[in-house]
Amino acid sequence: MRPGEVRALLGSFAYFFCLLCSYYILRPVREEMGITGGVKNLPWLFTGTFVAMLAAVPLYAAVVARFSRRRFIPIVYRFFTLNLLVFYALFQRAAGQVGVAQGFYIWTSVFNLFVVSVFWGFMADLWRSEEGKRLFGFIAAGGSAGALAGPLLAGQLAGRIGVLNLLLIAAVVLELAAQCAGWLSRRASSARVTSGETARGGEASPGRGEPSAPVQGAPSAPGEGTRGRGEEAPEERIGHGLFSGLRPVFRSPYLLGISGITLLTTLTSTVLYWQQMHVISAQIADRAERTALFASMDLYTNILSLVVQAFVTGQVMRRVGLVWALAAVPVVSAVGFLGLAVSPVIALFVIFQVIRRAAHYGLERPAREVLFTVVPREEKYTSKGFIDTVVYRGGDAASVWASDALAPLIGAAGLSLAMLPVCALWIAVNVRLARRHAVLAREKPPVVEGSRVA
Repeated sequence: MRPGEVRALLGSFAYFFCLLCSYYILRPVREEMGITGGVKNLPWLFTGTFVAMLAAVPLYAAVVARFSRRRFIPIVYRFFTLNLLVFYALFQRAAGQVGVAQGFYIWTSVFNLFVVSVFWGFMADLWRSEEGKRLFGFIAAGGSAGALAGPLLAGQLAGRIGVLNLLLIAAVVLELAAQCAGWLSRRASSARVTSGETARGGEASPGRGEPSAPVQGAPSAPGEGTRGRGEEAPEERIGHGLFSGLRPVFRSPYLLGISGITLLTTLTSTVLYWQQMHVISAQIADRAERTALFASMDLYTNILSLVVQAFVTGQVMRRVGLVWALAAVPVVSAVGFLGLAVSPVIALFVIFQVIRRAAHYGLERPAREVLFTVVPREEKYTSKGFIDTVVYRGGDAASVWASDALAPLIGAAGLSLAMLPVCALWIAVNVRLARRHAVLAREKPPVVEGSRVA
């Protein structure tokens, strides 16, 4: 950490803390409502989530196209805050209706992906590639701290104020996240003005297609210096229409590769989740015992993630390389699935899930976000929205239906063994992406020494 980065880094930490704290307050409520009809409903809930994504992504792209970053990020978060208030009112009037509960399960899955995608898109825009490698681990630790605080807060308050009132607490915390995002955006804009983007002969900031030129030695916002030729000024509108997220993905082999590793991530995680839910449902009949087990898994995952993010992530990406951070989850997954093929017991599921998810949150996810730091701003926001929502949830839906279809034919052990070549392909794609990122990072315009956030 360097002196000029401290305030923006702490703001980013607080932003992610509030974001995941809000989600993890809601997560126990979602899990309870999601199992209302039994594990046989999982494919339909996943499919419903995917359909909701298909409807939501064009709306998101339209907001991105219409508003500047400073405006559209608070709009997204306050839209979801309003949704929470609507669900609160619906539950007050129809507490026993299964349809409302299942709708909340689907909504929470959409909410989680959208708000986290917006966050990491903002971070990739705010910090340049070299800074991301050093700092994204610490920033991700803010999310893990929030993921610890959320369930602890929910556990303390649920008995005192009632489960439904947790929705109101989550709404307040989500508004705090929106305030952090607004502060960071205003600070970045102010620093860019200070750096001279508007000071050349009194002219206005460069328009679309004109790269900015920071003044030597002047402070700049995090992320300045990463924009290549053809990218717009920071507060220009980004995106061109409803399908702006689809086009850059299919035009760019690099973004297609990121889509590929996202799909492989969700394929393996969904197969594991499907197996876990069926085994736990069959072996643990008591509802409270199942809930306690899921809560313990979340707690251990978040503790381990926090340790990895705080002390391991930055060191691995800086000293060992991006490819090793990207490969952590595929390697863990290959070992875990091999173990499940031999002995599919609950204890092994718990160990596998905790280590895999901690590696995902602590290493793979921050490393994957570093991949976006070399993507032009417009493509960054629109393609990330598409990849982190449609590709991710589409993979979820396809994977859960495939698990349902294949398990009776090849058995649980066969399903686990089928994931081994998937993990091998996953590692190969990660290696290729890490090499391509290194090439693109070298092609970026040089950053003037000393041009950091004030």
